[in-house]
Amino acid sequence: MLKCLQVLWPSFMVAALAEIGFFMVIDPQELFLFGEPVRYSPLATYSIGFLGFWLICAASSVTTVFLQRSAAELNHHSEQL
Repeated sequence: MLKCLQVLWPSFMVAALAEIGFFMVIDPQELFLFGEPVRYSPLATYSIGFLGFWLICAASSVTTVFLQRSAAELNHHSEQL
């Protein structure tokens, strides 16, 4: 549970900052996806954007938690065999 909180909370905060920064510069009504204009409402665009930023930030946090494992944690599985 602690590792889950260590991943989700910081990634949520960074995604919120990324969302604010991105949509301060980009108007959601002027976005294009695969050459076609995005036809979602601004609220839907903000929501999809936030979830996308959150997923990217969570992937970064998960990678950090994964790489911080100690040698004992890595070798724990091989000792049980």
